[in-house]
Amino acid sequence: MQEGFRPVSHTPPAGFSGRLKFYGRMLLDLQVLTIYRDLKARMPSLTGNVLDVGCGESPYKHLLASGTTKYFGIDVLDACKFDYRNPDITPFNGEDIPFESDMFSGLICTEVLEHVQNYQKLIDEMYRVMRKGGKGIITVPWSARYHYIPYDFFRYTPASLKTMFAMFSEVQIKPRGTDLATIASKIIVLWFRNLLPSTVWGWILIPFWIAFSPVLFFFIVLAHLCVNLNLGSEDDPLGYTIVVIK
Repeated sequence: MQEGFRPVSHTPPAGFSGRLKFYGRMLLDLQVLTIYRDLKARMPSLTGNVLDVGCGESPYKHLLASGTTKYFGIDVLDACKFDYRNPDITPFNGEDIPFESDMFSGLICTEVLEHVQNYQKLIDEMYRVMRKGGKGIITVPWSARYHYIPYDFFRYTPASLKTMFAMFSEVQIKPRGTDLATIASKIIVLWFRNLLPSTVWGWILIPFWIAFSPVLFFFIVLAHLCVNLNLGSEDDPLGYTIVVIK
């Protein structure tokens, strides 16, 4: 199956163009917006050695307090297939974390577990390398299209997440967004996908999608209202943030 609308690589806010891409993206990409909001609220509290599992180009590294943390990023050798190239990380095989036990007092892992077939092995490894009392912040999508094909395997319910992280002493699972935010997000993606047509009919219908722009603006405003005011049901969110304590 060919991927028709591949996600844009997520890069850190370095330089003017990097900041414009990073923060401007959050106007339209509600998945990234809600992940950023949760990480921004929690990552500054992390101290000591902090591990970023499946870090890509380390887009959230800047949220750590630089004076009290030491950052370690790991990713698979095939990260280039996801359009990520980061020479300042440690490569690993996607399951076995190449660090000693009890080394990290903080850990983040954003939108990675859905791409890991043996996800429980990786979670067990996260537990192993974390110190007693260490905090982990993990995000997973729920309402997200099939992406990075064929390396997209799972969507997880809160019930399954509780089982997956059961070895930790504390597990908090928080939905990101609501069903209304999800609907608005789907409309936004639909609009942009149809501005990149792959068929003759797609090209013919471009004027329709341009005329649809005022409706798109309405859904962008609705999306941000839903995220900020928590409007709608949390039973069908954009994704989940899991905060764990070892």
